[in-house]
Amino acid sequence: MRDTNKPSSGRRAVLAGAGVAGVLGAAAAVMPGAKQGDAAQAAAATAPQRDAAPGYRLTEHVQSYYRTARV
Repeated sequence: MRDTNKPSSGRRAVLAGAGVAGVLGAAAAVMPGAKQGDAAQAAAATAPQRDAAPGYRLTEHVQSYYRTARV
């Protein structure tokens, strides 16, 4: 019988990977020769672009859902 209280190894691998990524990021930030703007520019380049008005938007697929959910 399988022990249900034991976490799966996949979950452990994800948590270990996140810890390693955090340590590597911290190490890269304090390395000599690393510029302050390099990390910020890299993060800005990979971050998704957001619209000026965050929040709820009545898009076409939302309107389609509202049409199908009418009673």
